Amino acid sequence: MTVVALLSVAPVIEDSMAGEVAKAVEALEEFDVSYETNPMGTVIEAETTDELFAAAQAAHDAVDGDRVSTVLKIDDKRTRDIDASEKVTVVEEHLGRPATSRDA
Repeated sequence: MTVVALLSVAPVIEDSMAGEVAKAVEALEEFDVSYETNPMGTVIEAETTDELFAAAQAAHDAVDGDRVSTVLKIDDKRTRDIDASEKVTVVEEHLGRPATSRDA
């Protein structure tokens, strides 16, 4: 089984969050997950929800601050094993083109 999630962890601060977000991403290295960071969060893939939750917890805990905002959206498809890239491929098949703007 592959569990796919979108994780967003950020300190609630006025200055740049990049350094703290980098700490959250680095914390994922301690777990058996694959991930890809994009401008809106980090897509994580894990074999189990236990591993996913542990990785998300570590990412949350890695961020310093008086207040930390974490959003975790999980897709736990239990009847079929499909990874994040396959989800994009299926959409692109329906579009008949890459799932990006034509200017990209």
